[in-house]
Amino acid sequence: MGNSRSFEDLVAEGAAVPTEGWDFSWFEGRATEARPSWGYARSAGDRLIWVNTVLDVQTGGGEVLDFALSRAAAQPPMMVAATEGWPPNVAKATELLRSRGVVVVAVAGDAPLPFADAAFDLVLSRHPVRADWPEIARVLRPGGTYFAQHVGPRSAFELVEHFLGPQPEGASGARDPERERAEAEAAGLETVGLRAERLRMEFNDVGAVVHFLRKVIWMVPDFTVEAYEPQLRSLHEQIEATGPFVAHSTRHLFDVRKPLR
Repeated sequence: MGNSRSFEDLVAEGAAVPTEGWDFSWFEGRATEARPSWGYARSAGDRLIWVNTVLDVQTGGGEVLDFALSRAAAQPPMMVAATEGWPPNVAKATELLRSRGVVVVAVAGDAPLPFADAAFDLVLSRHPVRADWPEIARVLRPGGTYFAQHVGPRSAFELVEHFLGPQPEGASGARDPERERAEAEAAGLETVGLRAERLRMEFNDVGAVVHFLRKVIWMVPDFTVEAYEPQLRSLHEQIEATGPFVAHSTRHLFDVRKPLR
């Protein structure tokens, strides 16, 4: 079973692929991840036609926002801004979103949002590293909405634990949807909807794993091919012997409103 290419070739390929942006097309045929039933990008696009001012927080390379805006092309918002903290992604998002009139602002992930109070009807985010609920509440106008897809607790932990060993039960607890709901409500927001799903992932070769861990850097924060060569080799041998490596991602969808007061 598995891939006929050598361990060295697969690892070298996974290590060479550029990682900027959130385009995952390189994984075609090499890894799969089931998508949440709610269709975040499509749903975000459907909301854009009803608002005037929009902020996309931690936009990555702008791909998800670009798709959402394409769905609202007949009636786009008057003003759209996006933030991003990683310089290669800032450049990619600026280039991609320029034709749509989106202002992309370089903002470190833990920095305050550089916008006025009550500036936005809608704040979007797909897979933020951390939701800064007080800042989200501050920049939303009364009656405005935060609509976002978050990474849930212990996402892809089968893969994480292959590299790091067993993790404590509380690991990634900050991503627990109920904890995040409590933090949102402590910031003065109301939870209109919260949905969560656990989704199957499959990695067909070790090169896909290398690229994934280079791209999604918080999974194994100190990951390098050299540091984790034994774990990579054992994973390669496992895939060759028994087929795709299976893990499970977790996602939750927030629909949060700032009260009219």
